[in-house]
Amino acid sequence: MPIFEYKALDAAGKIIKGSIDAETAKAAKQKLKKNELFPTEIREKSAAKSKSTGRPSGGALFSRLKIQDIALATRQLASLVRANIPLVDALKALIEQTEHEKLQVIFEEVRKDVNEGSSLAKALAKHPRAFNNVFINMVEAGETSGTLPLVLMKLADFQESQVRLKNKVTSALMYPVLMMIVAMLLLIGIFTFVIPKIVKVFESMNKPMPLQTRILIAISDFLTSYWYFLMAATVIGVVMFLRYINTSVGRRQWDGFLLRMPVMGPMFRMIAVARFSNSMSTLLTGGVPIVTAMNIVKNIVSNTLISEAITQARENVTEGQSIAEPLRRSKQFPPLVIHMIAIGEKTGELPQMLSNVSQTYEEQVSVKIEGLTSLLEPAMIIFMGLVVGGIVAAIFVPLLELNNIS
Repeated sequence: MPIFEYKALDAAGKIIKGSIDAETAKAAKQKLKKNELFPTEIREKSAAKSKSTGRPSGGALFSRLKIQDIALATRQLASLVRANIPLVDALKALIEQTEHEKLQVIFEEVRKDVNEGSSLAKALAKHPRAFNNVFINMVEAGETSGTLPLVLMKLADFQESQVRLKNKVTSALMYPVLMMIVAMLLLIGIFTFVIPKIVKVFESMNKPMPLQTRILIAISDFLTSYWYFLMAATVIGVVMFLRYINTSVGRRQWDGFLLRMPVMGPMFRMIAVARFSNSMSTLLTGGVPIVTAMNIVKNIVSNTLISEAITQARENVTEGQSIAEPLRRSKQFPPLVIHMIAIGEKTGELPQMLSNVSQTYEEQVSVKIEGLTSLLEPAMIIFMGLVVGGIVAAIFVPLLELNNIS
């Protein structure tokens, strides 16, 4: 049943805003009139359309749905359900609390489906862009076991931990990337604008130039003459690289290279292990069967090699064997992780052990990121200083010497 957003006047002449379920706009108006409300404006909100153009409204078009928004809404819904408020009423209260337009529309449609007899998990599954497989399976397990409030709280914690980990990595990479962009722009400016002018000075003096100066001038001439060729080659190279890593062979080789990188490789592995451990712990704690949990997690872990190891472990579990052994054979998981998983299997505390692994590796990622950031800052400054100093030595020093000679 469509959802309509309305503005109406009550008996006292006060403007009321809200939403209502109805088959058509005419039916929605009739419902409002029965409630002694006189509509002045009504539109279908589930489609998020503007009256004049029929296109998505500005808020729906430009507002991005972030994990933080979903995590906050999940925590609010958990609090409402924990207070023994019926699910349909809890969803209605959540809609009123939610400020994000897209999320408001989604929860209104979820509420409509639940009100018509659908389970919460099935209603959420209709919105895969907002709720992933982990979320859906956790909610389904929570509904089945009667622990929905606890499961929703765990989901909110899980989403927030994922956001924290992502933000740590992004903030660590942001500084060196910006420094590299500044360095590249500086070099392009020097080679395309500064050096060509200095070349004219050398030519006017009719003096021989040192080897390093001739090399820089040759690079400058190449850049200014063939910049379009370099740009086209860069674009073609990027497109070909992206197409290659989208193939199964290319993705596997690229993921293997990332894990073998001298400095960043160990951190990428830690991030993948932390994501695996956190996701598995959350799913198992929520009551999701271990085979289903592993099938979900193998698609969450972004690295192909680690995903293959999880797939092999899942096959072992279906045959009644251990998880730890195939993970050990894959050589993709650190010995500490294997050891803790093996202990968790023996003691029956696998979710807790995986949670401990996740916390340990998230802390290690934080420490490693701080260490890399502290090293990268001076390294980038030194690199830029050497590059600029080399250019100055190759261009301006010979120019000063020629002036002294003349």
